[in-house]
Amino acid sequence: MTRTPARVTMWKIWAVTLLFLAVCGLEGARLAQSAGQDWDHTFSIVALDPDTGHLGVAVSTARLAVGNRVPFVKAKVGAVATQANTNPTLAYEALLLLEIGKTAQEALDGALGSDAGREERQLTVIDAKGNKAAFTGTKPDDYKGHIIGKNCVVAGNILTGPETLTAMVETFDKTQGTLGDRIMAAMEAGQKAGGDKRGRISAVILVATDTLHPYINLRVDNSTDPVAELRKLYDAYKAAFLAPKP
Repeated sequence: MTRTPARVTMWKIWAVTLLFLAVCGLEGARLAQSAGQDWDHTFSIVALDPDTGHLGVAVSTARLAVGNRVPFVKAKVGAVATQANTNPTLAYEALLLLEIGKTAQEALDGALGSDAGREERQLTVIDAKGNKAAFTGTKPDDYKGHIIGKNCVVAGNILTGPETLTAMVETFDKTQGTLGDRIMAAMEAGQKAGGDKRGRISAVILVATDTLHPYINLRVDNSTDPVAELRKLYDAYKAAFLAPKP
């Protein structure tokens, strides 16, 4: 019976170990690059309809394709917006914590707890029970802030002023209709009140009901008036797919 020399076995162990470390290093570098460069100066809303249990999130910013990295929602679990120096990992961590029974505040604290860049972040969370939490770090540029409303949380940075957030909460509260209707109206109010003071490029709305796949998932990735374009898309989608069947 032929025996494998010990030095060959050790070489294989070292090779596997080095490969593992290289993969980990690349993944860490990718996350660090994403966290370090993706500054999303935005205005956003996370919200719940307590009557239906639907959860939603919407965002607009003066950067391309904001829907790719800022808004997250999971049916029967929660909705999260991660912005400013955006790190999508924080949203995934928050949703995982919500899914195992943590409250919105516990999920937010858990996600940010070991984050070395926390003062560069904005993170908002609402869970399926209506618990809400928000964090705005010291380093995003003014105007920055958040408001925790009755069934929503709004947040933004590099805004024209606090009136953007105030208008969003007030409009969400007074608007009738579905959760999507109310979120869409809040985004329009935020834009009308000033929005991102650098300009307008992209916007997104996500709404989850009781299924794994979002009920509404609409994006405008590159536009001179993304919230207005998102409204057109939303109305067309609602008429085509969400209207009651005769």
